[in-house]
Amino acid sequence: MRAENTGTHREENVITEVVIAGGGPNGLMLACELSLAGARPVVLERLMEPSEEPKANGLLGQVVKVLDHRGLYERLAGSAGPPRPNSTYFMFGAMALDLSLLEDSPVFALPVPQRRIVQVLQERAIELGVEIRRGHEVVGLSQDGDAVTVDVAGPDETYRLRARYLVGADGAHSATRKLSGITFPGVTYDRMTVLSAHVTVPAGWVDPATGALNVPGHGAVLPFLPHRTENGGFSYAPMPGHPPLISTTEWDRPATDAPMSMEELRASIRRVLGADVPLGPPGGAGPHVLRRLTGGNTRIADRFTDGRVFLIGDAAHVYAATGGGPGLNLGLQDAVNLGWKLAAAIRGSAPPGLLDSYETERRAAAERMVLNARAQSALIAPGDDVTGLREVFGELLGDRSTVQRLAGLLAGADVRYDMGAPEAHPLTGRFAPDLDLHTPAGPVRLADLARNARPLLLDLTEDASPAETLAVRHDEVDIIKARSAGDSPTALLLRPDGYVAWASSSARPGPTEVDELRVAVRRWFGVIEPARA
Repeated sequence: MRAENTGTHREENVITEVVIAGGGPNGLMLACELSLAGARPVVLERLMEPSEEPKANGLLGQVVKVLDHRGLYERLAGSAGPPRPNSTYFMFGAMALDLSLLEDSPVFALPVPQRRIVQVLQERAIELGVEIRRGHEVVGLSQDGDAVTVDVAGPDETYRLRARYLVGADGAHSATRKLSGITFPGVTYDRMTVLSAHVTVPAGWVDPATGALNVPGHGAVLPFLPHRTENGGFSYAPMPGHPPLISTTEWDRPATDAPMSMEELRASIRRVLGADVPLGPPGGAGPHVLRRLTGGNTRIADRFTDGRVFLIGDAAHVYAATGGGPGLNLGLQDAVNLGWKLAAAIRGSAPPGLLDSYETERRAAAERMVLNARAQSALIAPGDDVTGLREVFGELLGDRSTVQRLAGLLAGADVRYDMGAPEAHPLTGRFAPDLDLHTPAGPVRLADLARNARPLLLDLTEDASPAETLAVRHDEVDIIKARSAGDSPTALLLRPDGYVAWASSSARPGPTEVDELRVAVRRWFGVIEPARA
């Protein structure tokens, strides 16, 4: 909770470049991105200490590759090496996806608790010199053509900040969104009740080979994957280093104000599985989950920007639970999309329309997640009609193209930004592939070259014509000449968020392709000018 202030008031005279309301994962990620791009953000966080409340249990899909581009994957995973995709199985609507059908699975998974994500991002932000003010929250704002005036309540005083931009990363109940007059339309679901608790289960019930929980009278339940029955849903998640997390989902249960109990969860399991699971108290110091959630929301803000105010993460969009931490996955990518664009606007190098592209691109991604959430919710609901739908849908899951589309939807890998080139290379608008490269300095991964969050031209051509074209723009775009083994594009222009703005597969790109490269540079990074002496 925020500490009480004494009522004193002051006004800071220096104009802050960016104020970020919210010091959770999304706000901290944005602060890191801005700092890498040379901007100086100030993070205001209402809580005096990071929350210990167990929330998301991991990250899924495209965002894992994004974190790898910033050198954060190894810190979070606790192991060296690039992320490896899940190439065996996953779930969509509690139905098995056979990922082994795919040549390249997009389903990357990083099982790490949200509080650890916050810890790593806070450490990185501090390394980059970010100022984090804990116990401070936005309580008022106004803006003019030059800046946003932010009223802040701190532990000992209230004060006023002037900032060139304000970003609301302050969650589903965002004060920034409300103070900006941005509405939050959507749907509230009140039929569903989710019970969750950290527990212990009989050791003999866990299959040492598969990790599945074998429930006598019901059968095996695979770890981490939702399991649907006619009466509800069940999941078993043995997180490394933590007690297993068991959850049930039921529909139309009587409302209650009684505290959540282990016996309530046992009774729910009995209804859902038709079998008893003897649950014991969790081991370890905690904190431990014991919670009941009734209902949920799927909402997208009517706009993500209002003048100099921007929204990211849950402040901009929330989703009824679909598994895989969709809100956190989406919010971190909001931060990476917005950071370099805001920094360019602060430097004065942003081309026309660059800031507008934030909402265009991220709203499309949010709407795609709505489709994901609604489709999965329909498939896990109880009832004979849903069972019939699942039987038909299950037949389609033997088709490789169906699995590919659903895996891309789950991972967010099917998002393709409009880069303004109607007949572009197939990679244009998509997140860059991870290439193994050979440079004069030695072997390197493309992800390693993206650590500094700068625009990057990767030239693998025979004549180095793309690099020569942009040699005069070296101040704004890093140029890397390299060679790559195997089938790969011969040139890529990458935005700082890792998305391909232009690509070629020609050994010697012709004049048309080179002109398209110039257009892409102007569109995203400004007019090509001679390098400064």
